[in-house]
Amino acid sequence: MGKNDHHDRPGVSDEEWARFMEQAAQGAGDAPKEPSARARMVTARLRSTQGQEPPGWRTGPAPRQRRRPGRLGAVLAVLGIAGLALIAVRPELVIDRLTGKTAAREEAAKAGPLAPETERPTAPPPSLDPDRPTLKEPFRGSPALQWADGAAGIEIPEATAVNGVSRELVAQGLERTKQFLVLANLDPATLRGERPTAALQMIDPGQREMVDRLEGALARPGRDADPLQVFTRADPAQVRLAGDVVKVRGRMTVEPGASPGQIDVMTDYTFVYPLVQAKSGAEEVSRTIVRRQMEFTFADPRKWRVEAGMMQVGPYQYDIANSECFVHDGYLHPMFQDAPTDGPEPTGPPRDPYDRSQALEQPEKEGCGTVSRT
Repeated sequence: MGKNDHHDRPGVSDEEWARFMEQAAQGAGDAPKEPSARARMVTARLRSTQGQEPPGWRTGPAPRQRRRPGRLGAVLAVLGIAGLALIAVRPELVIDRLTGKTAAREEAAKAGPLAPETERPTAPPPSLDPDRPTLKEPFRGSPALQWADGAAGIEIPEATAVNGVSRELVAQGLERTKQFLVLANLDPATLRGERPTAALQMIDPGQREMVDRLEGALARPGRDADPLQVFTRADPAQVRLAGDVVKVRGRMTVEPGASPGQIDVMTDYTFVYPLVQAKSGAEEVSRTIVRRQMEFTFADPRKWRVEAGMMQVGPYQYDIANSECFVHDGYLHPMFQDAPTDGPEPTGPPRDPYDRSQALEQPEKEGCGTVSRT
C-alpha cells in the first residue's frame, strides 16, 4: 500500500494514481466512469439536503418558516403591565374578590327590592360588609340598595272609610300626603335648595302659624328655625346628588282624627341621599340618611270649615345622620374624607340610622351623636 499524505485524496498507490491521471489526460476509454466512494457520498449528501438553504454566516430560517418576533409574548406582556397598573390604581378589584365582597354584591343585586313595609320592623336591617360607595354604585354596602327608588318607596295603603270620612276622601288624603312628602324630600328643585312653593301651598291657609314658621325658616334659617325640620335641601354650590336616585322606605297609615269627620295620616319614612361634592372631578360619595315621622290631618269639608284637599301639618320628628353638627343654614352638610371640618367631635354611643324598629324620640338636648354606618 502506498503512502497518502493528502487526506482529501482517495486511498490508492502512487503508481495507480499516476496511471489514472495519464489515461485521463489522453482520454483513454478505460478511465474510471464510476464515481469514487467519496463522490458518491457527496452526491448522496447533496440529494438529502435538496430544497434546504445551507446554513450561512448570517442566514436565518427560511422566510416561510420565520416566526414573527415575539407577537404573542408582547401582547401578554402588555396585558400583564396593564393589569398591574389597574391593580395599583384600584386594588379593590382584587381585594374585593378575595374577601368575598364581589360575591356579596352580586348576591345583593340578584335579591331584588324588598316588599313594602306594612308595619314597624322588629329589628334593624342585618349588618353588611363595609363597602365604599362609588359614583356608579352610590348605594353599595347600604341596606338601602334593596329599597325602592324615589316616590315608588312611598306606598299608599288601600283606602277605607274612617271616622265618618268617606273612602274617597280618605284616598284623596293619602294621595295628598304622598304628594307633599315627594315635594318636600324628593323634588329636584327642593333638593337643590330652592323654595318648596308647591309643598307650602298644600297646607291649609287656616294653619297660618305653621305656614309663617316654615316661610321664616326658609328665609332666615337658624338654630330654632331650620327648614331641614320639614324639607330636605342642599346647597348646590357645595354638594349635589350622585346620580338621580334617592332610596326610600317606610309606611303610611290612617287613624281616626280628634273629632268625627277627621282623619290623621301617620307617616314614617327614611330617605337615603348619596351626595358628592360639587367641585369638578369629585368622586367620593357620602350618604346622608334622613328619617321623618309626620302627621297630617284631613277633614271632611262638608262637616268642617276647611278647603277641600288641604292638609294641616301635625306633630313631626326628624333625624339626620351624617350632616355637620351645629350648622343651621338650612342645608345638609355631609362629611367627606378629603374635606375635614373643624366642628365638634361626635360623642355618645353609635346608633344605626337604618334602624326603623324604634320610634323617633325628641332628644332632651341638642347634641352631636355618632352613627354606626351610612
